Amino acid sequence: MRKDTHPPYGPVVFRDKAAGFAFLTRSTAVANATGGRTIEWEDGRTYPVVDVEVSSASHPFYTGTSRVMDTAGRVERFERRFGKR
Repeated sequence: MRKDTHPPYGPVVFRDKAAGFAFLTRSTAVANATGGRTIEWEDGRTYPVVDVEVSSASHPFYTGTSRVMDTAGRVERFERRFGKR
């Protein structure tokens, strides 16, 4: 097996700023995505941090805040626009 072909794999904190949620895991995102930013975790150690837009704490599917589409209204609007054929 060739050496130095895989990116470094280590602990990193993913943080969802919109929801105020963070979790510690292992990832290859340590090398490029952190940009030198670090955070002190609950165990007292410092880890690189990656800010994400959406996580399980803020995604509508996981939080149950997704809205129900009004399909009947959409069909009627389509028929008004283009008529029944």
